[in-house]
Amino acid sequence: MSKPRLWITRKLSANTEARAKRDYDVILNPNDTLSSADDIVRMSKDVDAIIPCHSEHFDQQTVARLDSRLKIVANHSVGVDHCDLDALRQHGICVTNTPDVLSDATAEIAMLLLLGAARRAAEGDAMVRSGNWQSWSPSFMVGTQVTGKRMAIIGMGRVGQVMAKRARGFDMPVHYHSRTRLSSELEQGATYHATIESLLPNADFLSLHCPATEQTQGIINADTLALLPDGAILVNTARGALVDENALISAIESGKLAAAGLDCFTTEPGGNPAFAAHNNIMMLPHIGSATFETRDAMGFRALDNLDAFFSGKQPTDRLV
Repeated sequence: MSKPRLWITRKLSANTEARAKRDYDVILNPNDTLSSADDIVRMSKDVDAIIPCHSEHFDQQTVARLDSRLKIVANHSVGVDHCDLDALRQHGICVTNTPDVLSDATAEIAMLLLLGAARRAAEGDAMVRSGNWQSWSPSFMVGTQVTGKRMAIIGMGRVGQVMAKRARGFDMPVHYHSRTRLSSELEQGATYHATIESLLPNADFLSLHCPATEQTQGIINADTLALLPDGAILVNTARGALVDENALISAIESGKLAAAGLDCFTTEPGGNPAFAAHNNIMMLPHIGSATFETRDAMGFRALDNLDAFFSGKQPTDRLV
């Protein structure tokens, strides 16, 4: 019996690609080039399965053109906002993702951005690196202390819960808003807010960990930013679509926000060039899950879902 034919759209970890080559008739992308909608449609005629990343978009128009040979899209990501799930369901294509395995890595980056934004790390690094550190005084590079401040989290899923755990290590009282309230065991003393409007006044630090959906797009905007305490700090390691970037800049310029730490942007790759004018916006190029361990775990989780599907079992992470 011939092996299912698999296309891996981007360059994945060496261990993931080795396992894929062992078990599938695999088409790799050693040059790590981006694929267009036309590329996706063309490849759907030649493969039974695709492992894409969030850089490949399965919108309604693209899905309508997919060949019937393609049976499963096993995403190498947790978020699936790049996939039109209804269109894929109607087309009879199974869709999976890779939850659980990247929570620690993403929460690490969120805490890095939180600390870096609060303590002006990007600004200080640039100063020393450029040779412009010429003086010191007690009023030099004063930032915001993190310990004991209130942490507010929007989206208390897997990553949000790990972020809350990290925050407790800094003695931060945790407040959160999520679609459903956690059990008391999972809350670990965190304060639940049924609405974002109730949550935001308690946010000395606000960390975003919810998916990008029609309901959450632009959830951080001029109106919601106005509800934050003066001098609050925003961290986003979820999706750029959650934030109205013009409103964010206005809040930075007015001082409503003391700083921000961002790992994701409305436009990716590239980010928002307007942010570069503000030293109190610390930025990373969407690397929340970029550790060796997590990349292996994500790749293996995607392959586990493929293995289950092609053996006639229900994939653990099936969404459609």
